[in-house]
Amino acid sequence: MMRRPQRGFTLIEIMVAVAIFSLMSVIAWGALSNALDDAEMLTDRMDRLQAIQRAVRLITTDLALAAPRSVRNEIGDTQLPAILSSLSGDFALEVTHGGWGNPAGLPRGTQQRSAYRLEEDQLVRYHWNVLDRTFSNEPVATVLLDDVQSLFFRFYADTGEPTEVWPPQSATNPLRARPRAVEIVLSLGDSGEITRLIEVAP
Repeated sequence: MMRRPQRGFTLIEIMVAVAIFSLMSVIAWGALSNALDDAEMLTDRMDRLQAIQRAVRLITTDLALAAPRSVRNEIGDTQLPAILSSLSGDFALEVTHGGWGNPAGLPRGTQQRSAYRLEEDQLVRYHWNVLDRTFSNEPVATVLLDDVQSLFFRFYADTGEPTEVWPPQSATNPLRARPRAVEIVLSLGDSGEITRLIEVAP
């Protein structure tokens, strides 16, 4: 009985197989690259959303816990209202608020003075470690968000009348006056306008 000679692959068959393998590799690499790009974009988006939520939550908490406590300015010759917002001030908003945690039991109060303003396209929060500050009490600055186009506050008194400055001229005790509610309007370059209405604790 005669044995058939074994037949191997021809050069053309090998070249076709290599070409098919190369094509499949290119397709697989493109799919993997797109998946990695999508994952990175999703991670960046989630980080951005978390930063926005954190910034809005900080402002919301500071205003919701606003305390009727005026503070002394750096020179010591003027008392600043518990909540201060003017079109010509150094900050878009200054507020004395409670809720300053003290887990280490340091000899200090639980109220804090915080302020917000835009510096170029960044939303920056400042806070002081004392309420009645002096020039030696440097504030702690924290950048909350970038790509911020505008920051606006609208205050509502007990009558429901809105005003763009606080305290209003009609306030009977402007140093301790607090609004009934505050509306935050934050305009972001990538997310549009974000609005929050915050009820201030009585």
